[in-house]
Amino acid sequence: MQSTHSQYITADGQPGFNLGEWLHVVAGQYSSEDYEAIGAAASFCIEAHGDQKRASGDPYFLHPFAVASILIHLKMDADTIRAALLHDVVEDTDITIDMLREQFGDTVAMLVDGVTKMDIITDYPDNSGGAPRDKVNAESLRKLLLAMVEDVRVVLIKLADRLHNMRTLSFLDREKQLSIARETLDIFSPLANRLGIWQIKWELEDLSLRYLEPETYKNIARMLDEKRISREKYIDNVLEIIRKELDKAGIKAEVSGRPKHIYSIWKKMKRKGVGFHEIFDVRAVRIITESVADCYAALGIVHTMWKHIPKEFDDYIATPKENLYQSIHTAVIGPEGKTLEVQIRTREMHEHAELGVAAHWVYKEGQKQDAAFESKIAWLRQLLEWKEEEENAGDFIDRFKAEVYEDRVYVLTPMGKVVDLSRGATPLDFAYHIHTDVGHRCRGAKVNGRIVPLTYELRSGDQVEILTTRNGTPSRDWLNPYLGYLKTSRARAKVRAWFRQQDQEKNIAAGRLMLDRELNRLGVSNEKIETLSTKMGFGDVSDFLSAIGRGEVSPGKIAGYLQKEVESETHEDTELLRHHQPRKSRNMDGDVSIHGVGNLMTNIARCCKPLPGDEIVGYITKGRGVSIHRKDCPNILRLGQEDRGRLIQVSWGGRQESNAYPVDIHVLAYDRQGLLRDITAIFTNEKVNVLAVNTMTDIKDHMARMSLTVEIVDIDQLSRILMKISQLPNVIEVKRKR
Repeated sequence: MQSTHSQYITADGQPGFNLGEWLHVVAGQYSSEDYEAIGAAASFCIEAHGDQKRASGDPYFLHPFAVASILIHLKMDADTIRAALLHDVVEDTDITIDMLREQFGDTVAMLVDGVTKMDIITDYPDNSGGAPRDKVNAESLRKLLLAMVEDVRVVLIKLADRLHNMRTLSFLDREKQLSIARETLDIFSPLANRLGIWQIKWELEDLSLRYLEPETYKNIARMLDEKRISREKYIDNVLEIIRKELDKAGIKAEVSGRPKHIYSIWKKMKRKGVGFHEIFDVRAVRIITESVADCYAALGIVHTMWKHIPKEFDDYIATPKENLYQSIHTAVIGPEGKTLEVQIRTREMHEHAELGVAAHWVYKEGQKQDAAFESKIAWLRQLLEWKEEEENAGDFIDRFKAEVYEDRVYVLTPMGKVVDLSRGATPLDFAYHIHTDVGHRCRGAKVNGRIVPLTYELRSGDQVEILTTRNGTPSRDWLNPYLGYLKTSRARAKVRAWFRQQDQEKNIAAGRLMLDRELNRLGVSNEKIETLSTKMGFGDVSDFLSAIGRGEVSPGKIAGYLQKEVESETHEDTELLRHHQPRKSRNMDGDVSIHGVGNLMTNIARCCKPLPGDEIVGYITKGRGVSIHRKDCPNILRLGQEDRGRLIQVSWGGRQESNAYPVDIHVLAYDRQGLLRDITAIFTNEKVNVLAVNTMTDIKDHMARMSLTVEIVDIDQLSRILMKISQLPNVIEVKRKR
């Protein structure tokens, strides 16, 4: 280390930092290997920031050293300390993340990159005009920040960064002071609270109040200071009395004064509408025992010595708070007739309250608790116990890489408002969440400044901008679950409502077109619309077609109903035959029932390849048993009168999930590079086996004609696959080959 860097003087001429002393502290807490690594990062920090100055006039690099010192006090690992020293070099110098990765490794680079990304907070304005930030939006921002980071240490570095900035806030102008203090109180203090870092939490709150309510802060501070000596003397006397009484009762306990912070006192005064002298817990003690029984024994001793104050007693051991916080709270008239608050809890409860699951801010702010979110926060808070559980902090932290908030995504509008959506949501879901009309007129979207498809799955931290047209209307394709445009039921309901309000004749025409296209695609040519309408519970064909046109009945639902109807009819036929025709045989897979004939082998005809859901007929062959055809198979339709006598009635047996049937699919498309790859990718995702592929491209018109033989479970799966292929670029037509 260069000797010229050993001592630095602050703007007011006082010695504010000595690098040698700072490194001596590091050497006392970290291994020699970690010491060298931190020393290298310290040198790099000083050189990178060079002559940069802070608003105070101090060298800029003093700030990252102060941040690192806060984290050393928290006993964080060496990688966190190195990242803290380097957390501003990417944003404020010419150093890049790749340069950091090359010199300091992947972990440090990832942490620095995460801290840089967390600056998204200050990039988006609070639109409340200086008023307290909307609680819901502030909470969403907190969730967004935690969901964005891959490692909770990123949040710890950011909290330490904010704490030092608050300590030096006096050097900024009044407007910035108010903005930063409000942001700290809305976002960063609750984050520290949730992670159990109470020494950062209370200091952030007190410093925020100092700038937001300067007169209130000074008044409370003055009143506390005026009686500080007498209050401390009073508390020492109370502690001695309690210790003696507990010793007499044979109760082992740790008794201490509980510090009260200015912000906490102010919040209680405001909430209860009382003055400073009516706050009971300005004088407060805490008793930590070894067992629950000792807690109640200690409570009995306290209430025996001093009269308790009515309505100031809470037993959170017998009835824990929703966040699982446990403790006994009581207020008594103590010595000299002064009010005194006493908290009693076991050591385990104390550790839980300090570092565990408890989300204390929910109780303080009176907000409803999100159980799933709290359980994940509890998981994160365990990270702070590494110093007690592992000799090597890095090994422990590696076990806690974040898998946070997998059930939600938090994205931002261009104005910085956080939108909470279910995971898998698309820009179209986002548009309908903003406003129904925005969704209807949506024609495109930008995510982080780049055009994306409307089926793009949003990720936490994305900034989404919706592109609209003046007279846009929803597309019926948006309601097709196979296409992936909409993932939320709320958005789908809004699209259905729009189609429901449209002209009936248009819906009928659109419905007839969609139904014909689906039946043609599936190769179900002989299913009468009137019959299908009745089977699906519509008394009138027009109502049925209109429902399809409005999107209330999807093509996939029709395919699924065809499958279910065939299975139902098969069951009824089987029950009838039990009374009239006991002989019945099945092929070895149990897929086809042959009526009136026993012990005959069956096989699926290769010419039409029927599958469950198709109407079928059996043909008695010479030496190959019964061949199973579709009723509309051209070979069956061309049979002469003599051969028709060999047809036999058959039906599908009970559905077997494990059975698959060969089906021929025909695709017509404009040829392009990667077309076959995209089609086969759909089969791969659907876990469909491809038996054969035959492609031919006409060089003159560039038309590709593909014939594929695949193994399909049922019509519903076939419908889903055909629909997905039809949405591929350049595909003109896809249908089941007859």
